[in-house]
Amino acid sequence: MDGLKPDDPERIGRYRLLGRLGEGGMGRVYLARSDRGRTVAVKTVREELARMPDFRRRFAQEVKAAQRVGGEWTAPVLDADTEAATPWVATGYVAGPSLAEVVDRQYGPLPSPTLRVLAAGLARALQTIHGAGLVHRDLKPSNVLVTIDGPRVIDFGIARALDASTQSAEGLTKAGAVVGSPGFMSPEQVRGEKVSYASDVFCLGAVLAYAATGRMPFGTDEGGLHSLLFRIAAEEADLTGVPEPWQGVVSACLAKEPEKRPTPEELLTSIEDMAGEDGAPGGAWLPGEVLAELGRHAVQLLDSEDPEDRVPAGAASAAGFGPPPAAYGPATPPWQGPSPLGAGPGAVRPSPYSTPAPVAARVAPSPYAPPPARPAKGLATALNVLLILFAVPVLFEFNVLMAVHDELDGRPGSSSPRGIDGFRALQVTGFVAEGLGLLVLLAAATVWVCWFRRMRQNAESFAPGRIRYKPGLAVGSWFIPVGNFFLPKQIANDIWTATTGRPAGAGRWLVHTWWWLWVLHLATELSAYRTWDEEKTADDAMGTVISALGGDVVAVVSTVFAVLFVSRLTRLQGERAEGSVGAARVR
Repeated sequence: MDGLKPDDPERIGRYRLLGRLGEGGMGRVYLARSDRGRTVAVKTVREELARMPDFRRRFAQEVKAAQRVGGEWTAPVLDADTEAATPWVATGYVAGPSLAEVVDRQYGPLPSPTLRVLAAGLARALQTIHGAGLVHRDLKPSNVLVTIDGPRVIDFGIARALDASTQSAEGLTKAGAVVGSPGFMSPEQVRGEKVSYASDVFCLGAVLAYAATGRMPFGTDEGGLHSLLFRIAAEEADLTGVPEPWQGVVSACLAKEPEKRPTPEELLTSIEDMAGEDGAPGGAWLPGEVLAELGRHAVQLLDSEDPEDRVPAGAASAAGFGPPPAAYGPATPPWQGPSPLGAGPGAVRPSPYSTPAPVAARVAPSPYAPPPARPAKGLATALNVLLILFAVPVLFEFNVLMAVHDELDGRPGSSSPRGIDGFRALQVTGFVAEGLGLLVLLAAATVWVCWFRRMRQNAESFAPGRIRYKPGLAVGSWFIPVGNFFLPKQIANDIWTATTGRPAGAGRWLVHTWWWLWVLHLATELSAYRTWDEEKTADDAMGTVISALGGDVVAVVSTVFAVLFVSRLTRLQGERAEGSVGAARVR
């Protein structure tokens, strides 16, 4: 959250502003408190939109309808003034990150038990929203907030008011403009057809696929927005990585024809039928590290009483108004559920998915949880020093081979290489360079497996149960015969994904480049079963020298990328362990 700026008002309605949560195409969002002490998010509308009578009328209708929606699975609309010079709406506040932040930055793809609670919560939210006569139209990961008691949906109905403005003569967008989030739109939205409740079910399926795999089911718009929209309208979703029990549910939601999609009620029945298949937890529904983050954010929020105080960006940001994800919802601490009917505003309502407990109990480490990440900077520094030292005898050997190459050049091909000038000195010098290189390589290999084991252990603390092989095998895989050649690569991929929280991209080119250079280096070493001084003729010796020179070049380049790989992964794990999850998004 950012502090208030000089042009920001001190109050909006009966709410005292504390700071800015975000800003975007539709307006600005502030963190505020009511005169009675309730924390809210106040959303204001841009001047350009406020001047459009059609938008104001539609905005007032949508806000009035949204006020009928309950707050158990949504962020309730508490207050609004749609006739003010700058229209605004106040919603409850949730000190929790968006689903996009959890999947993309904090944790990665969610386990099946968490998916079950997420799907059930979203289905119930749609039941409530549809029951109020609203179609959300923009259900996406940044509009789903994560709390200890379950997910919360925000911004329902607002997209419809904006959609109306784009269709009017005074609309702000050009013809053919897309209202919504392209990766999570339904086919009927893409085609500009009538949008019904079934459209939200399609979006729910896309959100579940994203939560299960960490990627959008129809890909990104890197190849162009039109190609993405075509895939949504005409092609099947890529559900690779979605757990087996969820394949049918997600694919049913993503049916192209609206009438073939299940209703929220039918979805809840399917989800309940799967309750025994995915090992749903009896306690908290979120992974331990996400719960710990929620607890820390809640405590930090309570300290924000003056405009000068700042809530960390991870605790709250604005959804639907710019890049940061929003956090809107009940003002009670997130370990308290919404107040039951007839209870006071501070009443605690037990969640069906977790046992209410104070924050300290929530963030306490579980005896069954993996150990916390341990620093590896010392190991990485030692390893990088040894790798650099390994390059020194390799370069020395390269110079010796160049001298041999110069001596052999121009000699009769059938002559013996032993007849070149300084044969004995070159032979001994080359042998010494190889010996020194081998000694340093053995030392580097020893430190390498210790460092790699530490990386594997830390990755387990970031993504428990997500790494395919145990720490012992992570070390032993480097000594398994060539038959299991790609085992270390699979482990390295898992470690990188767990560290960055992104299953694809996110700097993976560095992993792949390092790996294939290492494979090429190993191949050249295994093929060099003879040295130049063992050859019978100058032609054979020249061929061996050229091959050895190529191997030395590959060895040096491979060493450079190994140093880059070690440094980058160690740094990312250090930042992740310190809570700098945003820095773990490698560009």
